[in-house]
Amino acid sequence: MTARAADRARYDRATAHLDAPLAIVDLDAFDANADDLVRRAGGKPVRVASKSVRCRALLERALARDGFRGVMSFTLAESLWLARSGFDDILLAYPSADRSGFAELAADPKLASAVTVMVDDVAHLDLIDAARDGGREDVRVCLELDTALKLFGGRVRVGARRSPLHSPAQLAELARAVVRRPGFRLVGIMAYEGHVAGVGDAVAGRPLRSRAIRLMQAAARRELAERRAAVVRAVRAVAPDLEFVNGGGTGSVQHTAAEDAVTEIAAGSGLYVPRLFDNYTSFTGRPAALFAQPVVRRPGVGIVTVLGGGYPASGAAGPDRLPVPYLPEGLRYDPQEGPGEVQTPLLGSPADDLLIGDKVWFRHAKAGELCERFETLHLVGGDAVTAAVPTYRGEGHTFL
Repeated sequence: MTARAADRARYDRATAHLDAPLAIVDLDAFDANADDLVRRAGGKPVRVASKSVRCRALLERALARDGFRGVMSFTLAESLWLARSGFDDILLAYPSADRSGFAELAADPKLASAVTVMVDDVAHLDLIDAARDGGREDVRVCLELDTALKLFGGRVRVGARRSPLHSPAQLAELARAVVRRPGFRLVGIMAYEGHVAGVGDAVAGRPLRSRAIRLMQAAARRELAERRAAVVRAVRAVAPDLEFVNGGGTGSVQHTAAEDAVTEIAAGSGLYVPRLFDNYTSFTGRPAALFAQPVVRRPGVGIVTVLGGGYPASGAAGPDRLPVPYLPEGLRYDPQEGPGEVQTPLLGSPADDLLIGDKVWFRHAKAGELCERFETLHLVGGDAVTAAVPTYRGEGHTFL
């Protein structure tokens, strides 16, 4: 029996009393992935990216392990909710225009001490000031550095379009605007190198493309390491008490951690290891989050139909954004239909061994987005469900 077949048998036994659709997290795989993130971080703390987890119980599980510290959140409303729930070190990774949220933040000492917000423009400071509604607490601020690699005088850009702040001078100028402004405290710098951390460099069946990605990423790492160090020096000259410099992502943990200027690493997808993280030379994780759909039809030889399953991930539309049938091995989509909103035909010889009501296990393309489809995650330890915990959706929250 292959390792994957053994996992299938284990998951089927663990959930035999549960009807699909359902989602699970394999705790043995989750914990092994957490240990690997800590190992690759080389002694620097890992801040958990909540958008890749979207379950309070599993955020708490990760943060209870040595080597993890703090949460990287994705909306202000989520940040305030986590702070009220007892999380005390929350970095909001994206600028916000949530005026009511800023009013709450500026009026509550507990929230203001727990949450750090992201800015990359003086206009963000203006919006926060206009939203204070009498609140006088200092707002903790982090500046975001644009990590994109610019070539040929800027005519070619590689990297996500995030912050407009690219040079040390630009970061230092905004840092001065923050420290001069009453009601704000500059505490950190963040830089997410998504073109390194979030792009696999071992694309199956594409050796030339993989080689090109590795060359690009090596150049990007060198350029960013030099520029990030210069940015940190420039900002520390303005704000000597800077508390943290956050960088990285699941796919670049060990490379980013090697930079002296970086004090902490961000990672989240590496806990669940969705399918987009299969194509890396820098690490190999264990799939920890899966969902099951029930077989509801057997239309013919070599074909079964499961209920639903059309759960595409965000990003540029393409086959890599689709879930993949994972267990039993050997199933594939009908190219004329793909994964559907209410039904999904699956082709392949394993279909002939599946009965009505059997489970087919899938892996989502991206990590936490799976939790927007399910209210509960069934936690599997060994061959038993040890707990059922709510996702954000299960607690009544869809923050974005």
